[in-house]
Amino acid sequence: MDMLPITVRKRTITEEDIPSIKATVYSHWEKGRTHISRVLCEKWNWRQPNGRLKDMACREVLLTLKRKGIISLPPGRHNGKNELRNRSIPLVQTDKTPLQGKPSQFPPIKLQLVRNTSLEPLYNSLIQQHHYLGYRQIVGNHLKYMAFIDEQPVACLGWGSAAWSVKSRESFIQWDKPTKENNLHLVANNTRFLILPWIEIKFLASKVLALNAKRISEDWFKVYNHQVYLLETFIEQNRYKGTCYKAANWVRVGQTKGTAKRGHDHLFHGKIKDVYLYPLRKDFRKKLTG
Repeated sequence: MDMLPITVRKRTITEEDIPSIKATVYSHWEKGRTHISRVLCEKWNWRQPNGRLKDMACREVLLTLKRKGIISLPPGRHNGKNELRNRSIPLVQTDKTPLQGKPSQFPPIKLQLVRNTSLEPLYNSLIQQHHYLGYRQIVGNHLKYMAFIDEQPVACLGWGSAAWSVKSRESFIQWDKPTKENNLHLVANNTRFLILPWIEIKFLASKVLALNAKRISEDWFKVYNHQVYLLETFIEQNRYKGTCYKAANWVRVGQTKGTAKRGHDHLFHGKIKDVYLYPLRKDFRKKLTG
């Protein structure tokens, strides 16, 4: 096969792999693509650092082979739509008492990790109702936090896996492509940040960011068995100025090209975003390039 070998998500597929892949697909055809990808991950012992199967990466391998006409796959069960990512989010009621003033007028902020807790539905509901991007289930490694004053929620923060390719970030870290592919999991992306609209407390946003930066690496280790050494976020230039990130000592390192990946293509959408980074320790470059 002239199209082989190919490398997808750091796994190289050769001609010798194809008979085994086809046999696995045909043996588990009726159980669907998700089951097939998990069976292959077990065969290959292809796992994340925390021991979980890399079944999402395996599905990308299978789809790439299918697009090239090398294998067949059973029909997708959701017609190309991920119901978990696009499901309706139940509305959860919460305290909406307005809070206004200076931080000194209020009790200390408490930051709580809410993923896989009874508070996660409230987090999802608040993001869906009040964040301009709405709620989307985060694919891959992720954490969710809520900030409280007394028992009243005041902010929500979501973190996920780092973006695959960001030129200004790579330059800042001094990454070449192979090193990035090996160490990308050591960077976390701030995918959502919401100060609830009835909360007007000066410096609250930068203070919450600082509190989260102090603990995220330890929390990430507890869940995924490895630390993170750098945080990133992307801010739409025509919507926000990044004031709270600057106040929390994040560094603007460049901007995006205004494109988004769709399959194997990059489509221009025109939403240029500023790239902000926050190193979590002084030797972050050593950790990320080692």
